[in-house]
Amino acid sequence: MKHGKRYRVASELARQAGQVGDLANAVKLVKQTARAKFDETIVVSSHLGVDPRHSDQLVRGTVVLPHGTGKSLRVLVLARGEKAREAEAAGADHCGAEDYVQKIQQGWLDVDAIVATPDMMGEVGKLGRVLGPRGLMPNPKSGTVTFDVAKAVKELKAGKIEFRVDKGANIHAPVGKASFSEDKLLDNARAFLRELVRAKPAAAKGAFIKTLTLSATMGPGVTLDPAAITAELAR
Repeated sequence: MKHGKRYRVASELARQAGQVGDLANAVKLVKQTARAKFDETIVVSSHLGVDPRHSDQLVRGTVVLPHGTGKSLRVLVLARGEKAREAEAAGADHCGAEDYVQKIQQGWLDVDAIVATPDMMGEVGKLGRVLGPRGLMPNPKSGTVTFDVAKAVKELKAGKIEFRVDKGANIHAPVGKASFSEDKLLDNARAFLRELVRAKPAAAKGAFIKTLTLSATMGPGVTLDPAAITAELAR
């Protein structure tokens, strides 16, 4: 594959830096490698020392990024009566019950996140095959099945993200946009990584974070030293 000039220049920057031992330098470098003509998303990618085939080694969690993701989420709340009104007042883009369940069954999915009250889960369960593969299924562990719909909506709008290990023991999480200041990206990256470290399963042995990379959407990965970064987060 032949890369363009912008990518080759960015790749050379990352190559010369080698393995970076602190987040501040990594953030500075990844902003320099974000050379696309659009506002690229900055992503933290990690390979973990867990076996996702075992339920006691699954890694998942949520974190509210201090400065948000830079993306405006469209939130649907599946609730009835007063709870639907609370969600609307909190800033939900869509609120409803069986009417929205029917819309989704008919192919409508113009949302980025879905919150549901527990009493709606009987209806929401019918949508598992549609919502599950898209990562939109409400889940108590991620705080999207709750009667406190106002809090859930506000957190999602403020920049709450969910992360979960995939079959290859990898986790990818957005921590902002290339247009963010270095300080904001640094705060967001630290918040996510601290939550990731806290999510380490008791059954995981040896090094938890095996590889760690920071990259922009169209840029090369900036390789970080997992041990040095973990030590930095602990300070």
